[in-house]
Amino acid sequence: MSLQACADIVAKGDADRFAAVMAAPVAAREKLLPIYAFNVEVARAPWVASEPMIGEMRLQWWRDALEEIAEGKAVRKHEVTTPLAKVLDAEGARLLDKLIQARRWDLYTDAFEDAGHFDEYLDATGGGLMWASARALGATDQTAFRALGRASALANLFLAVPELEARGRKPMVDGRGAAISELAGTALKRMSRSPLPKAGRAAGLSAWRARPLLRRASKAPQRVVKASLEESEFQRRWSLIWAAYRV
Repeated sequence: MSLQACADIVAKGDADRFAAVMAAPVAAREKLLPIYAFNVEVARAPWVASEPMIGEMRLQWWRDALEEIAEGKAVRKHEVTTPLAKVLDAEGARLLDKLIQARRWDLYTDAFEDAGHFDEYLDATGGGLMWASARALGATDQTAFRALGRASALANLFLAVPELEARGRKPMVDGRGAAISELAGTALKRMSRSPLPKAGRAAGLSAWRARPLLRRASKAPQRVVKASLEESEFQRRWSLIWAAYRV
């Protein structure tokens, strides 16, 4: 029942990752769904809170749950924490704790301090999530998974820029077209330099939209601010089919 609850949370809150996990081998789904459900709960915490302090309390609740997992203590009962405790080891819990710390930025309207802060955010949220997922599936080398996770986080951030700006947030350090194009190009190069090892490769399916979105942002960065970065339905389906074929 807990695994089904995780599936329901991901299906409702993160359609792209749900499509990816359903394209993954069945054995991988049992480990990925609790991690992805955790990510949905944490990612939406800042947006459902009526004020930052409430959001801080929500995020701290998840940090406390991860601490219980890391220390091997009895874990608080919850439809996500119960299955999550079965797939995370102490290092996996620490990786996800860094993700929560990075998500505190989402609670406020402050801009990123600089390019380094921006990259740390992408690495903790996207890279950390990807690596924690791959580790749960048996991966031992983080380089390629972190690069892919950061690239996917950047692509998703590009998609969210118009809505974030409408909510008074400052999602980009430099919103000029040339800067967006450079960010996308750099992420694509890092992805190309780091092919995924076979162990844990199913975790990489969650980034199935990253490459086409980043290519489009690199060539036509104005699409980011104009909210026209989305692919056609045919392109979306083909991207997932191709990604699943390579697992």
